[in-house]
Amino acid sequence: MIEHWPSAEDLATARLIYEKNEPRNLFYRIAIELTNLAIEKKTSISVAEALASLLQTWNRPYYQYRKFDAQHFLEIESLIKRTFPILIKIRNKEIACPRQEIEVLFSDFEEVLGPVGASKCLHLLAPNFFPLWDRAIANRYGLSLQKKGENATLYAQFLYHTQKQSERTGSSQLHGRSILKAIDEYNFCKFTKGWL
Repeated sequence: MIEHWPSAEDLATARLIYEKNEPRNLFYRIAIELTNLAIEKKTSISVAEALASLLQTWNRPYYQYRKFDAQHFLEIESLIKRTFPILIKIRNKEIACPRQEIEVLFSDFEEVLGPVGASKCLHLLAPNFFPLWDRAIANRYGLSLQKKGENATLYAQFLYHTQKQSERTGSSQLHGRSILKAIDEYNFCKFTKGWL
């Protein structure tokens, strides 16, 4: 694992660059709000539908060769139903959970959504607990993604490193968003896009 230690100033700089260059942030904001409303049963949109709103935009490459059809949607709904009790327990907690539970949850999500989609959906369901990643980010942390079903341990390593990054900032929120989202914006700008 390669460690990276962005400062609060680095995260603030990344935020400005991210907002300027990444129009898909709107889809994240919509998906996170819809997910919250769906969990609280304050909308007719289901949790699976809220997650699908982000998957269809932020995880488009995964679906380039896979169908996002009724069967896949049923798999997402089944996954949510099966894992929802544990997700609700950790939803509002800071990053702290037994590694085995993290790996089991990630494996369940990865089986249906792939390793990148798994992190995105887990983050929407527990934004102060699960960090986001993509292939470029994972690679730059020395955690090159393997074939589907072999990434839970890598994700757990990434999660614990992100916890340490978060602790160094001394805050769970930064500029109106979760510290995990701020770290993701930094990682995305620096490692995925090369904007930093």
